[in-house]
Amino acid sequence: MTPDRLLARDDPAWWRHAVIYQIYPRSFADGDGDGIGDLAGITSRLPSISELGVDALWLSPFFTSPQNDGGYDVADYVGVDPLFGSIEDFDALLDRAHELGMRVIIDIVPNHSSDQHAWFQAALAAAPGSPERDRYLFREGRGENGELAPNNWTSTFGGPAWSRLPDGQWYLHIFDSTQPDLNWRNERVRSDFHDILRFWLDRGVDGFRVDVAHGMIKAEGLPDYHPHEFADRIGVDPSVALTKEGPNPPYMLQRELHEIWREWRTVVEEYGPDRVLCAEAWVEPLTRLADWVRPDEMHQAFNFSYLEAPWDARALRATIDSSIAAFGSVGAPSTWVLSNHDVVRHATRFGITSAVAPGEGIGPRNADSVDAALGLARARAATLVMLSLPGSSYLYQGEELGLPEAIDLPDDARRDPSWFRTGGERYGRDGCRVPLPWEAADPALGFSPTGAAWLPQPEDWRALARDLQSVDELSTLSLYRSALSARRSRELGAGSLEWLDGYPATALAFRNSGLTVIANLGRDPLELPEGTRLVSSNPFAGTALPPDHCVWILED
Repeated sequence: MTPDRLLARDDPAWWRHAVIYQIYPRSFADGDGDGIGDLAGITSRLPSISELGVDALWLSPFFTSPQNDGGYDVADYVGVDPLFGSIEDFDALLDRAHELGMRVIIDIVPNHSSDQHAWFQAALAAAPGSPERDRYLFREGRGENGELAPNNWTSTFGGPAWSRLPDGQWYLHIFDSTQPDLNWRNERVRSDFHDILRFWLDRGVDGFRVDVAHGMIKAEGLPDYHPHEFADRIGVDPSVALTKEGPNPPYMLQRELHEIWREWRTVVEEYGPDRVLCAEAWVEPLTRLADWVRPDEMHQAFNFSYLEAPWDARALRATIDSSIAAFGSVGAPSTWVLSNHDVVRHATRFGITSAVAPGEGIGPRNADSVDAALGLARARAATLVMLSLPGSSYLYQGEELGLPEAIDLPDDARRDPSWFRTGGERYGRDGCRVPLPWEAADPALGFSPTGAAWLPQPEDWRALARDLQSVDELSTLSLYRSALSARRSRELGAGSLEWLDGYPATALAFRNSGLTVIANLGRDPLELPEGTRLVSSNPFAGTALPPDHCVWILED
């Protein structure tokens, strides 16, 4: 471990400027050859991630689970699913990551459990009105004989948000029917999760990414919700009105949520000032999202406004300014992100040339809407912009290889619940979860020693394998290594942003810690100032920056 990594490890405020690398365990590296990634596989590949130059890892769920939603349906919050290994394998992974100077945060999924969790099984066995059922949201139905759902809510994955039991009661599931929502007005649920947090903190984890942190508490009385009426009134798309505008949806964004996060903050602070909470909170506007990261609540919240911003200089500048102002108003850093396990990879997303319906995803029927070369060029430039901003950045496994969305997955290979719950209308998230390519000549591109892979890997990913990119100075992997090294040495994450005058509205031009950053989002070349080019998103000759390029310059 190098001295600067030791310093990063010992910094209690590391999260304010860290680069955190997300690992989706089932798709990262397979150690036992069954075609599904596991903890031992992750541990074996940690040196490669350390060499990349990140400060921490975020592990998506590896808990005991039926795997109906990729592990986000948890059957035991303190157990490791045998699919991924054992608790000893987790301890070995944690120790190895710490040896390499990387902290580890893990996913926690508090909005819902699996229907196989002992809590829900006890609720099914108990009578209506029992303490066991009060852990979840069971209700009587409407209609003459209770045959209608308790309200009109729909599932995020498509279809109704309620399922009926043989005894006539209904239970709520904002996601899949195998993911019943917990009742966070129940004190036993709250205290049990405090114990779960302490279990993992006692083992040495450095914090938690909190799934659906904007949900959990539901409005008293569980009233109907009519986003279409509200959308018509203000003239926006109903899918936007559903979660991002106007009155709180009754199943999200309730004020009582903040009581939960204050309790959790107290728990993690028992273990020192360097343990952190990061919210997955799809909340707009940013001034409202800032409520999640007040000094006594979460440390970080994912900046989905930035992730969803189009490749447009004005829009990006407005989002950057709003982010820094909103988070800064409560003393929190901005937390930037471009890709994760739930969205189309940004190497594809930035190359979409015609409209794709919200939530549809990318697959064979809309493949002709993607310009792959354009997407990669913009993705590399967008990454340089993101990594030069003050605050913390999250990377998603494989983006450092420039991996695109896997578009041509056969229908019978798909696993995402939204694919099934919409009858194939939505492609879902499988395309961003395909196992990684490590070695071009090896079985399963190095993902698994047997050649097995739980999702098929595109043949054109062979040219993107890590071993080939490691020896190519122009590869996306080399770009990430150079940018992360310069980010660390220049302390960009702890810096401040100063916009530069004299550039067109189609450009982003700013200074951070003595580094000039210029991105050309227009159609014409952009003349550059004199200076040493430290990093550029793609090579170019002359003194003009081509469209869809970004460059870091040390001015002479």
